[in-house]
Amino acid sequence: MINKRDLYKWCSVPAKDLEGHPERKVPFRMVEDSMTMGELMAREFADDIKKSLEEGRPYRAIVPCGPKCWYEPFANMINTENISLRHVEIFHMDECLDWQGQLLAENDPYNFKTFMLRYFYGPIRPELGVLPENRHFLCPANMEEIRGMIAEKPIDYTLGGWGQDGHIAYNQSRRTLYSGITLEELREASVRIQENNPDTIIALGQRSFGAAYQFVPPMSITLGIKECLSAKKVRVFSDTGSWKQTALRVALFSAPDAEYPMTLLQEHPDAVITATRETAEHPVSEHPEWEFKGIQV
Repeated sequence: MINKRDLYKWCSVPAKDLEGHPERKVPFRMVEDSMTMGELMAREFADDIKKSLEEGRPYRAIVPCGPKCWYEPFANMINTENISLRHVEIFHMDECLDWQGQLLAENDPYNFKTFMLRYFYGPIRPELGVLPENRHFLCPANMEEIRGMIAEKPIDYTLGGWGQDGHIAYNQSRRTLYSGITLEELREASVRIQENNPDTIIALGQRSFGAAYQFVPPMSITLGIKECLSAKKVRVFSDTGSWKQTALRVALFSAPDAEYPMTLLQEHPDAVITATRETAEHPVSEHPEWEFKGIQV
């Protein structure tokens, strides 16, 4: 468990001091807003793909359903700059499931495949787009196949976000008394089907359904930390404010800890965390007058 005294110290750092903080353990960038972040995400991803075209090699990437601010600028860059994606192979990070571990209704707002077909693939000119056979969506029936495909060749780029507990893809912290995992087990975690944690369900219910947690998918299928961090480059982003503020501070300052999976980013040779100013802020840093019993600063 994260020590509360340490957590208070990390959360007390003003947002403006995070990028250059001497105790920061992983590269960090702060951007002003969601629009700026979306442009940055799209530009870096498009440029990395362009580089593979210039070098005449195939390109393999792991891509999330969210954050969502980069889809439109990415499609605009691909279309206006005539960047071919015909050599690109995409592995989608995760998918939501119902209580029986089955895929959701096609137009469920948490059906990631439907969203990606509409907003990621749909706006790109057909002659430039990723070939249908190179679009790999996770489902219970193909998880072993996807695991093998990722393992057989290097991944160039993992693009992602993080959750309220620092999960990357759906690699949530194990919040159970009966089957906790070690840090080493988390590092080796691979493709799997799982129950979603209560805090994930509550957070998503508040974010998307006016706190109607009953509509949040109770299960998910996800690539593991092993697959996500196997890429040559890992870039994670967030523009969702208070939902992600504490996980960001833990990722920047804590030693690797299975309670917050994204702390493992600091072990990667080329990982960068980017957040909007709102996400980088923290209420504890803005209220030095607050007192918490038992926490000495």
